[in-house]
Amino acid sequence: MTNLADPVPGGRPGDVERARALGGELAGRGVHGIVLAYVDTAGIGRVKAVPVAGLASAAAWGVGMSPVFDTFLAHDQSVTTDVLGSPDGDLRLYPDLDRLVVLAGQPGWAWAPVDRITQDGARHPGCSRTFLRRIVADAARAHGLTFKAGIEIEWALGLASAPGGEFVPATSGPAYGATRQVELSEYTAELLAACAAQGVDVDQIHPEYAPGQFEISVGALDPVAAADRSVLVRQTVRAVARRHGLRVSFSPAVTARGVGNGGHVHLSAWRDGVNLHSGGDRRHGMTADAEAFAAGVLAHLPALTAVTAPSPASYLRLRPSQWAGVFTAWGLETREAAVRLVRGTAGRRAEFANLEVKPVDLAANPYLALGCLIAAGLDGFASGTVLPEETTGDPVRLDAGQAAARGVRRLPTSLGEAVAEFRGDRVLRTALGPVLADAVSAVREGEIEAVDGLDDERVAAAYRWTY
Repeated sequence: MTNLADPVPGGRPGDVERARALGGELAGRGVHGIVLAYVDTAGIGRVKAVPVAGLASAAAWGVGMSPVFDTFLAHDQSVTTDVLGSPDGDLRLYPDLDRLVVLAGQPGWAWAPVDRITQDGARHPGCSRTFLRRIVADAARAHGLTFKAGIEIEWALGLASAPGGEFVPATSGPAYGATRQVELSEYTAELLAACAAQGVDVDQIHPEYAPGQFEISVGALDPVAAADRSVLVRQTVRAVARRHGLRVSFSPAVTARGVGNGGHVHLSAWRDGVNLHSGGDRRHGMTADAEAFAAGVLAHLPALTAVTAPSPASYLRLRPSQWAGVFTAWGLETREAAVRLVRGTAGRRAEFANLEVKPVDLAANPYLALGCLIAAGLDGFASGTVLPEETTGDPVRLDAGQAAARGVRRLPTSLGEAVAEFRGDRVLRTALGPVLADAVSAVREGEIEAVDGLDDERVAAAYRWTY
């Protein structure tokens, strides 16, 4: 389980001694530097790095980094809020030693996610990892709930030799086709080996729908560890691809047309070691609490898209009849529903039943996405929100009366619509806190302004190699 305690100046008890021992062990394994990683509000991974000899100092006193990145856009322009975006000030990055791992795809390097605190030792209100840790801790304390989460990772592989910013698929063949697996078997085999060496259990890896697209699904963990793992796996996917002359895009829309890259979230709520999504007396074996949790997620989905689909490119992906889940609908194993109940195979349902939330892509900061999804579910849980009638088939085929009866409506079709929904959602903004909520709004509005006047092709091109 993830350590939910906040960092403190001087280090948490035992951290400095442990870091000193780890540093010696890592040096003996040929590691020279440690990547200190976090994800900003725009969904961009940001890093600093220290030599192995500096790990103990980082565990004690952190590493400095400006808070200005909390309001950076995906292309490194900066916006401001009343609190964030100034060139003034400094933060301290503290590595989570429990999550430190040697990078198999980057010889000589290790990696660790960080929490950020102020120079005075207080929580930084813009730190998304700290936000998710708090949401998880509050749910355990107030409701006796824990969670398991996993994030699917889809990416498009292009040839690194392609001219300019063009995308030339690195493999041919049909969706889920054996041709793709054969053509890139050396790459995917090395990727699996790297994941295994890093302690990442892989459920499956396969060619996906779009040209050059693959997907990897990894084992579920507690939400903070699951978000960490998502960041680590993406770093590994990219590093291994580079060794094979390939270029990786996690962008929601690599091209303006066709199926984009998703980052579907799988989430289950547990109490006293029992999965609330299985073995109950409600629909499809859910408990009453699980139904209410799912209803909360569904009710807040329009506002959630500002967090789970945060890029202008996200709305090139969120189109009907492409398994992206663009309607406020839920159903059992319904891949066009935004919230899909996955029961699991008979005999293993108590372990694997979960909710899949589909309107999520990998432009999203995974800590923000998971934290806001849990906050939405907890609101449904606390208020006893009721799930509407489930949907089967493609919701686009419902007539107006059927859609209204099920509460089915289209999710935002643009980032501007999503921001408007988010600004009106008191639950999500309260969960995030005023500083982080305002940063989300400001960064999204900055992205909207950055692509003003661009057609779909140019929007796709602008973000193709950003994520």
